Amino acid sequence: MGQKLIIIIATTILLFTGLLLGYVLSQLVLGFLALNLLTFLGTFSLIVIFGTLYYVLFWELRRQSNQIKGNRPQPATQPATESTTQPTLKPTTPRGADSRLQNKLIAMLDGDIAAAERLVAQARQNYPGMPESWYWERAIADLERDRR
Repeated sequence: MGQKLIIIIATTILLFTGLLLGYVLSQLVLGFLALNLLTFLGTFSLIVIFGTLYYVLFWELRRQSNQIKGNRPQPATQPATESTTQPTLKPTTPRGADSRLQNKLIAMLDGDIAAAERLVAQARQNYPGMPESWYWERAIADLERDRR
């Protein structure tokens, strides 16, 4: 409930500040409001408030979506891979780097586990004999390169 309250309050203030900023700027452009120190500082403070709230709101939304994406694939990956391709999602390094890389790749593919496994399988086929984490890193790098 706390995150939703932050989003609602920030959106309301952002909307009000945006309307007020638009009004002030339109009055300045039309010449109905004189440009002096008071109007300059007021407009500047509206821009700072608008920018700060915009950043906070979308930072909060991104954090919330990352939590949802980070929590969703993990339960779904374990049962699906145990029956089909077990080695792809099992960490081979003791520090657990594979699970972080797996989650990153799956998140980049919007939760499409099958596509992530296909990319890693393709990397395994093209570069045999490499460590498991290398294949996940390679798939991430290939996907980032293709998106540019």
